[in-house]
Amino acid sequence: MNVFVREMIESDIDRVLEIERESFSPPWSREAFLLELTKNILAKYIVVEVDGRVVGYGGIWLILDEGHITNIAVDKEYRGLGLGDKLLEGLIQLCIDRDIKVITLEVRKSNEVAKELYKKHGFKECGIRPGYYTNNNEDAIIMWKTIEV
Repeated sequence: MNVFVREMIESDIDRVLEIERESFSPPWSREAFLLELTKNILAKYIVVEVDGRVVGYGGIWLILDEGHITNIAVDKEYRGLGLGDKLLEGLIQLCIDRDIKVITLEVRKSNEVAKELYKKHGFKECGIRPGYYTNNNEDAIIMWKTIEV
């Protein structure tokens, strides 16, 4: 299995949307991803390829000295292979390269797999955003990581 992490480009959006739709409710739109890639100067997105096929993606906003992870998703057929780790490591490396010292994110309270991934990489649960997810009023867990180089 040949695994490669790289910057997301516009031609990746169709494939990313497929992964987005199977991973999240409600999913982001094509317009949202296009704006992130072309207009949002704070946004950085990466993809992970397996044997030349995009099978996951992740995004982060780099705001002053803080990174805010927007999303990470892996194609259902490729989950459990450590690709989420590769994406998270890539996003953390973007922060290290820019001397960013802290990273934050929100994750659904019920998403145990994602919470375990983040904890494995040093994120700590630091708060709750009640009713954060509008489709079902689920709470979000706020997680933070301090980068020590």
